[in-house]
Amino acid sequence: MTKFDKSKLPSRHVSVGPERAPHRSYYYAMGMTEEEIAQPFVGVVSCWNEAAPCNIALMRQAQAAKAGVKAADGTPREFCTISVTDGIAMGHEGMKSSLISREVIADSVELTMRGHCYDAMVGLAGCDKSLPGLMMAMLRLNVPSVFMYGGSIMPGEFKGKDVTVLDVFEAVGQNAAGNMPDDELHALECVACPSAGACGGQFTANTMACVSEAIGLALPNSAGAPAPYESRDAYAEASGRAVMSLIEHNLRPRDIVTRKAFENAATVVAATGGSTNAGLHLPAMAHEAGIDFDLLEVAEIFKKTPYVADLKPGGQYVAKDMYEAGGVPMLLKTLLEGGYLHGDCKTVTGKSLGDNLEEITFNPNQKVIYPVSNPLSPTGGVVGLTGSLAPEGAIVKVAGMELLQFEGAARCFDCEEDAFKAVEAGDYKAGDVIIIRYEGPKGGPGMREMLSTTAAIYGQGNGDKVALITDGRFSGATRGFCIGHVGPEAADGGPIALIEDGDIIRIDAEKGTLDLLVEDSVMADRHKKWQGKETDFTSGTIWKYAQSVGPARKGAVTHPGGAKEKRQFADV
Repeated sequence: MTKFDKSKLPSRHVSVGPERAPHRSYYYAMGMTEEEIAQPFVGVVSCWNEAAPCNIALMRQAQAAKAGVKAADGTPREFCTISVTDGIAMGHEGMKSSLISREVIADSVELTMRGHCYDAMVGLAGCDKSLPGLMMAMLRLNVPSVFMYGGSIMPGEFKGKDVTVLDVFEAVGQNAAGNMPDDELHALECVACPSAGACGGQFTANTMACVSEAIGLALPNSAGAPAPYESRDAYAEASGRAVMSLIEHNLRPRDIVTRKAFENAATVVAATGGSTNAGLHLPAMAHEAGIDFDLLEVAEIFKKTPYVADLKPGGQYVAKDMYEAGGVPMLLKTLLEGGYLHGDCKTVTGKSLGDNLEEITFNPNQKVIYPVSNPLSPTGGVVGLTGSLAPEGAIVKVAGMELLQFEGAARCFDCEEDAFKAVEAGDYKAGDVIIIRYEGPKGGPGMREMLSTTAAIYGQGNGDKVALITDGRFSGATRGFCIGHVGPEAADGGPIALIEDGDIIRIDAEKGTLDLLVEDSVMADRHKKWQGKETDFTSGTIWKYAQSVGPARKGAVTHPGGAKEKRQFADV
């Protein structure tokens, strides 16, 4: 006999009663016993694939999660979903697939869970869009769920220094400028990424991994250990056990991920100088739960949060260093003690965030995480901007930057490829504000990241001499005065579509403003003449995405969300 009452669980529809004999015959075909069929069914989903190192350790960890489910009287059912890896997709048309993959991940998990009536879920993700994609699915379905990050890559070593893939992207710029010979670039590329795991800096994957703990969907400290460490398997096994406890107590993601939990998540992004992509993913996750938490509300949290974790790309260290210094729990503890977190939020442990951190003490003998009483800077590493160029907002990462104001003349490009060619050829000058438009969610379509272009600028030694503004996105690895998520996007006729070469743009990341210094009457005349840009994507999933995607400010989502639901899958 199982201790779980299947009459209240979704899996009753595929496993209970004489009318489900055909369904059970399939389970017997897979070697399942009557006892296993009578237990709750737990979907164990990973984004395992051989596209990139981020994902190749996930199947190993999924086996450990399944063992944890079995040990706690559940029946795990493993499945995989896709993942598009930004490091491979970067700098060409493939990047249009990246953000769209977040929606496909969430949608495919929803369909698998619904189609087979699984009662709960453990999700393991390794790369940028797969983390929010799985957490979005958890919030959408609202079945008991535990998230687990697959872990970061080990740092590479080159000329006695730790390096990441960002160093390789920037080396391309150095090579183009004649400052790095081909053989040295080749030597760097061969050692920069030495193991399984996601990019080691505080780029999007590690940012969202920190979010998973801060928001309560992951077990404490599960985000920290690098992917090759066998200790990850113990966290995966514990995650499997934890999801069974959540079923027993009917504790669901939306009980855990409240408005206050999103505020905690945004706080951790700012405190770590995390990826600007969090300004896109947090609103999208909130949308799934029926919570309105848009880019500008995220930015309000960023504005009042101290920057305390000295992580790349703005700082010196990588995820492995932070884990060894004390990990996400120690970061959370100093933020909680400083009054920056809501300690009463529930977590997947069944206890509150504050209770989880009760035994954590701050380690003064490390250099990665600063106490909130002595931060790297008093405000967060990521800043929201609004103004005449971005009425719906924009976002910039300022971690590690000294100059927070910039004014210059616009240099306009209608796609990233054209901008990259100009940069590679050195066809720009100090003081330029490079505009890359028609790269938004709808206009791209797919809201590409611009790391190849920004890294080339930085590699040429001009990272602090020009600014770059786009309605597309930036990689979490981007550094310098790079402003993304500008809304309304060019495809919707936003001000960014109407800029002309030579227009003066003023940026003030201290005040949070982004202004185009052109008279309203001139802008009105330009808008009357504006015709937009036709896309080449007139069929397939990229076309389909463009028809339904909303603005970046709201998370670039593609469906009405939790607020419009009439019932949840968890209650079928």
